[in-house]
Amino acid sequence: MNEELLEVKGLHTSFFTHLGEVKAIRDVSFSVHKNEIVGIVGESGSGKSVTSLSIMGLLAHPGRVTGGQILFKGEDLTKVKKGRMRKIQGNQISMIFQDPMTSLNPLFTIGNQITEAILTHQKMTKAEAKKRAVEMLKLVGIPSPEKRYESFPHEFSGGMRQRAMIAMALSCEPDLLIADEPTTALDVTIQAQVLSLMKELNERLGTATILITHNLGCASSICDKIIVMYGGKVMEEGTTEEIFYEPRHPYTMGLLNSIPKVTGEESKQRLIPILGTPPDMLNPPTGCPFYPRCQFAMKACASMPVPEQYLSETHRVSCFMCHPQAPSNPMYEAQKGGIRRDQ
Repeated sequence: MNEELLEVKGLHTSFFTHLGEVKAIRDVSFSVHKNEIVGIVGESGSGKSVTSLSIMGLLAHPGRVTGGQILFKGEDLTKVKKGRMRKIQGNQISMIFQDPMTSLNPLFTIGNQITEAILTHQKMTKAEAKKRAVEMLKLVGIPSPEKRYESFPHEFSGGMRQRAMIAMALSCEPDLLIADEPTTALDVTIQAQVLSLMKELNERLGTATILITHNLGCASSICDKIIVMYGGKVMEEGTTEEIFYEPRHPYTMGLLNSIPKVTGEESKQRLIPILGTPPDMLNPPTGCPFYPRCQFAMKACASMPVPEQYLSETHRVSCFMCHPQAPSNPMYEAQKGGIRRDQ
């Protein structure tokens, strides 16, 4: 196993609104190792993006980290001063935001914006920074990079803008790249190209990556490890194979059941939706946040804190159904096989 780069321990993040405290993240823990690609999946409102913004130190008012540690190379980012954090942001930890069109300034050229990022964090002359920017545009597969350096964002297609954002994020050769829904609003072909590019750059540059997505198909194609979040908590974590072929949490099973099958008899079956709505984070449940929507729920799930069970060194789950003393449920046993390997 490679050296541990990032360790999130017992993270709590809240938004203090006029209606009360919205507890967006509740006791989230995970780690990222060098050269590793970690996927964080879950539906909208599960806490994926808030987790990434907490790590980056970019929480807007009234958001605030209220507990836990974010250890990056052993340094707790929740306690560093703003000046120190600015040296880490963009330089050692970079982020690709959800919408490249709104993340890029329409009044400046693509090259100008990449060069500005380099000059802010690296000791380079303008000529050296421009050369680096052109190299990065070439690295991410943008044709005629010298010419495209002078282009404005509106002159790029959606896929090219996303590539430009990746070039900007990687221009300072960060140790950790956080990609928040990098394939949103892109067609399937361009999605595959962007994901393939991220995988290639991860291998070539050795940058660790956190991929935040609601698309399990995207996560399966490039991730080494997947974290499933719901209601501001980690429901399940495991290698990509464990999550897809040996899921244990009913929420993970529900996400897998909602993936269209393209081969075999199952391709003719209707998709199985997850009924119900996400929990109210102003008044988060005491027990399992998925309890009201879970077909296997027991009385204990509603009121008791759910113990975390380690099924292997790499596979953990927060579900009473995985407790050694849990009653047998044939329906649960039938579904925990995950996706068949021939699909």
